[in-house]
Amino acid sequence: MEARAAAVSPLYLLERFEAGIVNLDEQRRVVSMNDFARRVLPVEAKQPFDRLVLSFHPERSQPKVEFMLDQAARCPVVNPPPMTMIINIPERVLLIKVTRVTGADLAPAGYTLVFHDITELVASEDNAGSKPDAPDARRRLLKIPTVANQRIVLLDVAEVLAIQSDGHYTHVRTASGSQFCNLNLGDLEMRLDPERFMRVHRSHIVNLAEVAQIVRDDGRLALQLPGGLQVPVSRTSAAAVLERLGLAA
Repeated sequence: MEARAAAVSPLYLLERFEAGIVNLDEQRRVVSMNDFARRVLPVEAKQPFDRLVLSFHPERSQPKVEFMLDQAARCPVVNPPPMTMIINIPERVLLIKVTRVTGADLAPAGYTLVFHDITELVASEDNAGSKPDAPDARRRLLKIPTVANQRIVLLDVAEVLAIQSDGHYTHVRTASGSQFCNLNLGDLEMRLDPERFMRVHRSHIVNLAEVAQIVRDDGRLALQLPGGLQVPVSRTSAAAVLERLGLAA
């Protein structure tokens, strides 16, 4: 089984989607933004101007944004390529690029963040089982956006075997290998179909339809997936996993 993936080129994003632009000063305070950014981001609620850009993002996304800005600041290249990241906010999935800007004397003068709203590329229109106006409603992901060689590769969720946490990020496993994803495990858990995907461990989500064997070793449970991939099941999740697979604990 070969994972069906689509690579999204920068040209495609430029042609299809408006770009949100946010300018920061050297202390990373928001100084200006374009109209599209005002429409997409919760400007009225946050009042971000003259405040640190981190205060403008959900708490779970703040470490990613800080890391991205740090990398842009430390890059020794004179004209470095933009740093790229995917961030999940309520109802939206954003592809963000950040670059360092300089003044006439080439001294650092701040940062520019450019983002594209790629929600329609990766998510369905509604969230089955949730009321549309529920505060925790999220669009279900039909594709998982991953990053490879400065390109966004969209993986069909049906081809995903498992997802493993790696700090603030994740690795998405398919039959053809592993792909890096900027979204964390909690973000993906909220957006994936719970009828198909289950968090079986604090660091692992599994596509239950792909489970081939159940392995027991010294009282521990693990799930065997295609390609020899084995995923551990936590003791607290074991009974629920067995029940979902039609077995008695």
